[in-house]
Amino acid sequence: MLRKIRTRLALLMMIGITGLFLDFTGCLHTWLGWMAKIQFLPALLALNVAVVVALVALTLIFGRIYCSVICPLGILQDGISWLSGRRKKKRFRFSYSPAKSWLRYVVLALFVVALIAGIGSLVALLAPYSAYGRMVHSLLMPLYVWANNLLAGWAERAGSYAIYSREVWLRSLATTLVAAGTLVTLFVLAWRHGRTYCNTICPVGTVLGFLSRFAWLKVHILEEKCVNCGLCARSCKASCIDAKNHRIDYSRCVACGNCLEKCHTGALVYRHAAGETLIPKSAEPSRRAFLVGAALASTAAAMAQRRKKVDGGLALIEQKVAPERSTPITPPGSLSAKHMAQHCTACQLCVTACPNDVLRPSTDLMKLMQPTASYERGYCRPECTRCSEVCPAGAIQPISRAEKSSIQIGHAVWLKANCIPLTDGVSCGNCARHCPAGAITMVPSDSANPDSPKIPAVDETRCIGCGACENLCPARPFSAIYVEGHEVHRYI
Repeated sequence: MLRKIRTRLALLMMIGITGLFLDFTGCLHTWLGWMAKIQFLPALLALNVAVVVALVALTLIFGRIYCSVICPLGILQDGISWLSGRRKKKRFRFSYSPAKSWLRYVVLALFVVALIAGIGSLVALLAPYSAYGRMVHSLLMPLYVWANNLLAGWAERAGSYAIYSREVWLRSLATTLVAAGTLVTLFVLAWRHGRTYCNTICPVGTVLGFLSRFAWLKVHILEEKCVNCGLCARSCKASCIDAKNHRIDYSRCVACGNCLEKCHTGALVYRHAAGETLIPKSAEPSRRAFLVGAALASTAAAMAQRRKKVDGGLALIEQKVAPERSTPITPPGSLSAKHMAQHCTACQLCVTACPNDVLRPSTDLMKLMQPTASYERGYCRPECTRCSEVCPAGAIQPISRAEKSSIQIGHAVWLKANCIPLTDGVSCGNCARHCPAGAITMVPSDSANPDSPKIPAVDETRCIGCGACENLCPARPFSAIYVEGHEVHRYI
């Protein structure tokens, strides 16, 4: 019973979180955004005390059910391991192995140092929630958008526009390669050894594993009923049951219930150390006790809260190329480059949610895969605050529309060599017409001749760095005006 309840809850959580990373409309975040906010590391970085305390309490009562019910990466490994176990010769393929505690704590120490030092690339590689988000966003999202566009085409031919198409594009080759490498590694480990990654590499698993040793409810072996068949150890994907010596490594046990289901003598029970059995092999209390854990997590959640562009005829427009920025642009609400580096886990949720295709993963080695803004495909509209609404780690603080219009994330820089009025001898003014902050004025290129071609003059005190000028500049492939980021955001 315990295993059935766990798998159903885990399946619901997996579907919900996957949906968050695939949803480019923003609809799901209204209802399921709490699923991202109850992930352990994002809640910790966001200083979401209510969620962190609830997850710690959940672990101290029920053990590491977070890893088997709430963490999407753990659930993914369980799914892969389950598929591997469907093979007849591999149903009981596990065996007990001693914990590699030295490796676990070394990785945890490196992770903590990387967090403090702001080495976002290492944090992103090790954080379980971020690893899952990266795989969904980079590998599954393109297929999802392609399927959506196929449906949109069929709907359009039927006279319906309820589904709209999106452009499928690779935001970052580096992130895609890292995601593919992560998936292959996890697949091999889970296919062959079950929970190896969780119990040797994952820093969240190490922290919760330490706490779970003191859990009130644990799986216990009743020696008087045990016949030493070893089925429990051979079905334990965490390899934490030493059936020969009747011992269980509780720092690795994820309370999955597999061993309880396989034991045919009733020698395994889920209970507290000195009390009566609360969760025997199949009993109704299992439903109540496990649902209490799910309710606790839900309470914490409630507290937290194919397209071508043409010039109007048949000629293709040359695609824009991103300029070389001396200072990368971080999203409004991120406060500063340092704050972003120290809090962002590079989960790609904000990149998925950005409706204007402004955010994409960074290729900077120190901030690898963390979001950065660029304006080849769109600009950061003043009325949009989507990224600040979905960030679960506090890297992008929640902001209102009014606040966003007053935040300077960068300033526009004019490039004389690319400006059309000077290169082609035609009037333009596109940047000034579309600047939402009124920071650009067209002035004569020759101050002594009022009839000379007009060029843009930028008032840096008013520019908010939204990138409308850069995106809408007709110059190709490089815009005649582009945005330089600010290390620390300013307010006007």
